[in-house]
Amino acid sequence: MFEHRTKPLLSRREFFARWAKSAAAGVVVILFALGVGMAGYHHFENLRWLEAFENASMILSGMGPVSPMTTDGGKFFAGCYALFSGLALITIAGLFFAPVVHLFLHRFHLEDEADAKPKKS
Repeated sequence: MFEHRTKPLLSRREFFARWAKSAAAGVVVILFALGVGMAGYHHFENLRWLEAFENASMILSGMGPVSPMTTDGGKFFAGCYALFSGLALITIAGLFFAPVVHLFLHRFHLEDEADAKPKKS
C-alpha cells in the first residue's frame, strides 16, 4: 500500500487520494462496529433501534453506556462490546493516521539519504 523509502514522495493529489481511501476504510470499520453494537443492544436489552444506536455510539466513542443494563446477557454483551470498541478505536485511528505518519517518515528518510550522500567536487 505504501511506497518504499527509496521511491520519491507522492504528489499532493496522490497523497490526499490515499488518505481518503484510508479514511473510507475507517468509516467502514465504524459502521460495522456500530452495527454490531446496535444489533446486540437491540437483541439482549430489547432497546429500540434509536436507543441501541445511542448506546453503541457512546460506547464506541469511549463515553460509556446511556441505558442501564438489566439482563445478564445485556451486561455480558456490554462488557464484550466495550472491549471490542477499544480495539476498534485503535484500529480506526491507525487507519486514519497511517498515511500521515508514513509521509512524515518517508520525508525523514529522504532527508537522511540526501545528507548521507557524499558531495561531488
